[in-house]
Amino acid sequence: MGKSQKKRLMRRHNPMRVPDSHLPKGLESAAESSAKKEAVLPIMQKMESPDSSERKWACVAASNLIQNDPSTRRLLQGKNVVGSLITRLSDSEEEVWIEAAGALRNLCIDGGYDICAEMYNKNILAPLKAFVPKISSALSQFIDSPKSLPENARRVVYEFAENVITIFWCLSETSNKALNAINAIGLIPFLMSFLGAKDKLPAATVTAAAQSLYVLTDDNWPAIDAIRSDVTYISCLLDIVRVNEQSNETPDDRFVMLHVLCCGILGNISPLPPPSPAPNLDVNKDLIFPRLHPVISSVSLDAAVQQVQELVARQANEPLEIEKLSLKHVPKSDHKSSTELELEKLENRLRTVQLALEILTGVYATLPDPVAEAELDASMEDAMDLDQSSRPVAGDLHTSLSLPSLVQPLLTLIQPTALSFPPPSAPSCHPPTTSALSALHVSAFECLNNIFLSLAAHPHSERCADHSAAQTIWSEIWTSLSKVGVDIAVGQEQKQVIWEIAVGVLWGVGKIWKGKLVPTEEHVRILMSICDASTDSQVQVKCIGALECLAQHPNSIDANRVISSYLLSILPTSTSPSPKGTEPLIQAVSALIDIYSDESLPYDVNFREGKFEDRLAQSMEGLRKAVRAINRKTETDLKLRGEEVRDNLTAFIKYRKELRF
Repeated sequence: MGKSQKKRLMRRHNPMRVPDSHLPKGLESAAESSAKKEAVLPIMQKMESPDSSERKWACVAASNLIQNDPSTRRLLQGKNVVGSLITRLSDSEEEVWIEAAGALRNLCIDGGYDICAEMYNKNILAPLKAFVPKISSALSQFIDSPKSLPENARRVVYEFAENVITIFWCLSETSNKALNAINAIGLIPFLMSFLGAKDKLPAATVTAAAQSLYVLTDDNWPAIDAIRSDVTYISCLLDIVRVNEQSNETPDDRFVMLHVLCCGILGNISPLPPPSPAPNLDVNKDLIFPRLHPVISSVSLDAAVQQVQELVARQANEPLEIEKLSLKHVPKSDHKSSTELELEKLENRLRTVQLALEILTGVYATLPDPVAEAELDASMEDAMDLDQSSRPVAGDLHTSLSLPSLVQPLLTLIQPTALSFPPPSAPSCHPPTTSALSALHVSAFECLNNIFLSLAAHPHSERCADHSAAQTIWSEIWTSLSKVGVDIAVGQEQKQVIWEIAVGVLWGVGKIWKGKLVPTEEHVRILMSICDASTDSQVQVKCIGALECLAQHPNSIDANRVISSYLLSILPTSTSPSPKGTEPLIQAVSALIDIYSDESLPYDVNFREGKFEDRLAQSMEGLRKAVRAINRKTETDLKLRGEEVRDNLTAFIKYRKELRF
């Protein structure tokens, strides 16, 4: 019923880290908007130079131009930079293929699905596969004999390994074909070796391996089985997650992402198979909830945005000069300045929070819908770290009875900032931050959606009686949505995504506190306009569900009349079918039955004076036809629900006819 299901996401570039949907299509427009177009041709020419130092320079320059510059990236793509860089992976000079891997890694992260698909089609997996045993051999040597090579040489290998692993991770999210090819390589032992040696390797390299493992174990049984079959792998993951179990210290930022990813991996492979190093462990209750709650509560979006703005202002005084890139020394931090590293650190912090939200959303998606065992309420409340020791206080959701402590930080994370949705007329000063923020808002809404629909499926008398919490939550959601706005320009597609999820959140809140939320004219109008504008039946159903809940506020007679008239307009007539389609029609009929099931409510006057009974009777044959047309084999659940609502309508009309006032 409307939950945001755990789904395969490109966790770094969906949407693209540097969005370019606001740019006109075509290379000509890219050339017009690129400030570095003159550098493209020399780079591509030197990529094929007989001089290895020039080939290395070209790879380094391409790597830097790809980052944060979608116009120049498009120009490079138009010159087949992907094919040239893949060729350089087999270069005779080590430094060249090291830099080529870094450039391809940046393309994966900043370019998105299309570029990853192009890489796969151009057979990037062949050279990447060859690198795996070489990297494993080098790492084994470093671990066994740490002083066998100087620090600079070891760092090159670490960064190269990180780049290769990141490309694997991005490719595995590109298509099932690419994922199957990566499964065939058998990367799990290679990737787990990094986690096993985490204390001897750089955090960034280990985290890249964990990110790849998290993606590979997301509903992908070859990878899941490979981890579940080795108890040492499970022990390793548990050790990482539990490392700060007895410590009150705040973990280093570099390791928070690793802990979150390992929680996600354990969630992906749970339940843990016997013989398990933790036989009585409930992964969700004992690991995921208690460890991820502090993560999503740890960040101030407004403070992060202020830091980004200050760093970008500083960066304006230290422009990148392609010609001065060093060719004499080994790579250092992917040739990034201290300001760029600080910006990346802030972005990673936001991405970590987003990942934690994604994992929590997946957990709530797996909780049962209405038919559930009786003890679920208690286990959910324990798992969600509820505080039942205090009486409810208006506006303080931490002390509200029977509400997850996750709700308050989630309501904070859905509030847009100055950089979340900048208009095309004033583009973001730092697109990666904007991309991270908008994705984080989406994830927070998805998590709220699943929480409230799970809570609505398991009614709790004290929760329903907490009217102050209901009003606080309702107001916070609409405050966020008013900042998001309904005007959606090119490049602001995430706004549309938020609205489509938010109507589900509103429905979930409405179901919990049905009849307690006072409808406003503006809220009703917006929900109806979204329903009318959308072509997605699921979005329409959520809007109708939210409107149904608002219509049941006993004393809001005018709002009830407006909403009910709208719902009646969705019904078929004797001569025409529903203008909205079958599923919204079924929801609208169900809503009208629910709204007017108690004739003693003040707003029932609308039903009687508006002769709604006659209008419902006129829709009966059209509803029967719509339900009859549902394919029982392909849409079993909808068919059953349609038949149920059809029968309920027949009984409802009979009941209302028999009433005497």
